[in-house]
Amino acid sequence: MWKVALLLIFTLITVPVICFYYDDPLSAIQLDALVTLLWVYGIASLLCFLVSSITENYSQVDKLWSIMPIPYVWIIAAYADYNERLVLMAILVTVWGVRLSLNFARRGGYSIKFWTGEEDYRWSILRAKPGFEKKWKWMLFNLIFISAYQMGLVLLTTLPALRVLGSNMPLGLFDVVLAVLILGFIYIEYLADQQQYVYQTEKYKQRRQGNIAPFYKIGFVHTGLWAYMRHPNYMAEQAIWIVFYFFSVVATGHLINWTITGGLLLVLLFKGSSDFSESISEEKYPEYKNYQKSVGRFLPFKRRYNAPN
Repeated sequence: MWKVALLLIFTLITVPVICFYYDDPLSAIQLDALVTLLWVYGIASLLCFLVSSITENYSQVDKLWSIMPIPYVWIIAAYADYNERLVLMAILVTVWGVRLSLNFARRGGYSIKFWTGEEDYRWSILRAKPGFEKKWKWMLFNLIFISAYQMGLVLLTTLPALRVLGSNMPLGLFDVVLAVLILGFIYIEYLADQQQYVYQTEKYKQRRQGNIAPFYKIGFVHTGLWAYMRHPNYMAEQAIWIVFYFFSVVATGHLINWTITGGLLLVLLFKGSSDFSESISEEKYPEYKNYQKSVGRFLPFKRRYNAPN
């Protein structure tokens, strides 16, 4: 995991520097907005680190993952005096954030005691792995990767809106196409999350009752969208923010600009995250390796998975 973290941090540093050579420098208003965003980011990251360290619940960033992009984009929209394109972008991010937050809430991610709530099972597994045997190592990982890096990635994915700030390009057909694509991917993500939620809820219900059907003995959701992709929700999440980046392309006419960093890092994060999740699934579910051979990770380029009878 340290190797993945270092790769992501390296990308975070190098990609913006390279892209700056192909882009215009920040204007005064963009710089002012960025300073405001960095203050919000810094406070949120520090709170995540402190709360997770005190409570030993390391899903504090998970709670804010779907929330923080909403104020980030609306802050940028406010700096632009609510430019039409930025308002559209802010509405799309709000729809995305509300939907994802509701899904996280029904899985027990939030609590009245905000510092509690269900912790992602992967953190406890990761803490037990070699490399984190000493507490200070885990605290450093929590500070650098979980709190600072992941919260930074949340900010970076929204920064195409900052690049749009100051653009005089009127709203047009391409913006409408991008908005429709994002809404479509939000729906795909909703459908994938719903299919997973229904399957897992019924699986655990039958386990408690002591009479589990073969369909649920497999252990992982494998029908619907999941019969064609192993992570349809991850695919949609990455696609949403990649499409979001293209608003900055439409507004500026620059195919490559420094705000592409967020989308690239998100793809790398989901690659590492899915690698880790699948290593756990391989150990838990005997059929999972056959599932991997049959179905693509993020794209439906293989064949449909047919579960054994």
